[in-house]
Order: sequence, then structure tokens, then C-alpha cells
Amino acid sequence: MQTPGPLQPVHNIKPYKHVQGTHQIEHFFRAAAGLDVDKEDIKRYYDFVDQKVADMLLMAQRTAKANDRIRVEPRDLPITKGLQESIHAFEALDLDIGLEPILSRAVPEPEIDLAYSDEVEAHLPAIAGGLTLAVVRAFKILDPQTKHPATEHWERAFQIFHLLL
Repeated sequence: MQTPGPLQPVHNIKPYKHVQGTHQIEHFFRAAAGLDVDKEDIKRYYDFVDQKVADMLLMAQRTAKANDRIRVEPRDLPITKGLQESIHAFEALDLDIGLEPILSRAVPEPEIDLAYSDEVEAHLPAIAGGLTLAVVRAFKILDPQTKHPATEHWERAFQIFHLLL
């Protein structure tokens, strides 16, 4: 990667493809909470993860700028204790499923003005996985009997996460 000048904006852009991972996502939702998801749910899931990762990177950029840094470092990411626990639980559950490698190719890197470190880029799939586990668990909290999340479940989960993250 070319090092940017101090006044040159940097945009981190990774090709964004939602073409793989359907089986792993379905398997993960079943293993984590006994949920069955369809193609519309998977689209909603990707939209959710995309938005939350973009929000986190935007806040991380603000933190890095406030500390006069020219790139985003892991310490800039607004990882809460609950999200950190979800990341660890995701990593343990994902050992047999293999969703993290899919997320490493699927999670887009939104355009922000600062570059971010290789450590941040390497951590994004695990963050997306932690968000995945958190939203899966939220469905069971919202409706313990649900087997297939409906549109209203997704909307309520988005509202809750919008307030928290």
C-alpha cells in the first residue's frame, strides 16, 4: 500500500461480494440459536454487518484524528466489553463452521479519510463475527420461540443495535 501524504485522503476499498458463505451463515445461525434463515435474511444480515462495521470505523477514525494519528489503530475501535465477549464466543463457535474466512472476503471496508493498520483490517472479520453472534442472540431475546426471524425481528434488532453501537 502506498503511504499517503499528510493532506491526501485515503480510501480503503475492498471488492465487496456477497456470493459465498450462504451455507456457513445458515449453519452459524442454526448452531448459535436454532434459527433458520433464507436469502432475504442473509441480505438483511449483510446489510446489518456492513452498516455496523462502517459505523465503528467512522468512530475509530474520529478517535484517531482526535489523537493526531494518520491511521486508525486497533485501540481506536469502539469495542465494548459485550462486543468483545461476542467476538470471543464467535471465534470459539466458528471453529467448526468456517464463517470468518467468508467474512474476511465479504465485509466491505468503507471509505474513510484515514488509512487503517493491517491489524485493524485483520480484526474486521472477527468484529463482523461478533456482531453476527450478537444479532443472532438478540433474536432469541426478542422472541425466544422464533425459528425463522421475520422482518419485524430484524427491524427491532436494528433499532436496538442502533441505540447501542
